[in-house]
Amino acid sequence: MKDLYENCLQCPRKCGVNRNESLGFCKEPSDIRIAVACLHFGEEPLITVHGGSGTIFLTGCNLRCAFCQNYQISQQGMGTNVSKEEFAQICLKLEEAGAENINLVTGSHHIPAIARGLEEARKQGLTLPVCWNSSGYDSVESLKLLEGLVTIWLPDLKTLSPELSKSLCAAEDYPEKAKEAVKWMIDHNPLKLASIKKEVPDSTSGKPGKIVEKDKILQGVIVRHLFLPGRFFETADVLQWLKENADGKAIISLMSQYTPVPFKGSEEELSKRKKALSSIENRLVNESEDRDLRDLIEAYDFDYLFYQDLCADTEWLPDFERKQPFSYKLAKPVWHFKYGFVK
Repeated sequence: MKDLYENCLQCPRKCGVNRNESLGFCKEPSDIRIAVACLHFGEEPLITVHGGSGTIFLTGCNLRCAFCQNYQISQQGMGTNVSKEEFAQICLKLEEAGAENINLVTGSHHIPAIARGLEEARKQGLTLPVCWNSSGYDSVESLKLLEGLVTIWLPDLKTLSPELSKSLCAAEDYPEKAKEAVKWMIDHNPLKLASIKKEVPDSTSGKPGKIVEKDKILQGVIVRHLFLPGRFFETADVLQWLKENADGKAIISLMSQYTPVPFKGSEEELSKRKKALSSIENRLVNESEDRDLRDLIEAYDFDYLFYQDLCADTEWLPDFERKQPFSYKLAKPVWHFKYGFVK
């Protein structure tokens, strides 16, 4: 595996850095690093189902999205090295805690190490399906290393505008590479859903209550797109492409929760971020935009699409310094890079 990092071509950046000795564009070495693992209840219903998604937040990223809510770990290096055995133990603890799947967040720059970690987890008894939760800026050649290990794919399709992706994400080729990755995921992973029943205790007495039935994704692709305030036509272009290339073959998740993040960092870092964010209107989505998005969804009539209700709440924004980075409504902590396994 070390050989794959000697002249790193693992992601579309193809920066060619020897990550065994120094850091790539992703600011990461060849060793896998993780910040947090938790049961997450804020993902799409098909992912969280009854028990929540066993989410592992990996350190570093091959993009520089100016609006990233996880910037502490994706851009500021928060996290710690883990061996393949430690990675496997984190996966098994999530399964023990009741997770519906193992959800790997932003791992495009860590694929060879992740593949080894997942193989070790299977050897140690992991039975859960694995979800690849990425920006979409993936190399198809690297994704092939995950065949047989990952069955659920949760990529973003942020924009089809090279100009916007260059200014916001420092990747002018993002649209081209993301479309290639999403097409590969869809072509190699036909949708498989299951209906899962669970008895839910009465919230007042704690006694057995009614049987609740929910759909669960076992295999296939959910493509996410985050609406950027003031960029309606960008979203229209993305939905048009998804209608032509994904409808009936994948699930679409249109998100409206864009939230200005109270970034902390050096003066230089904040200045660069401010300049990049000038490409959009850095604010919450308004009701007029919400109505327009709903009209657009109705016009396209997708076979299977999720859309969030508009919400002005910003309390869900994470702080990965905390043992519990999210609100307790959204997540239950299982492991943290500072504290280890959380009781």
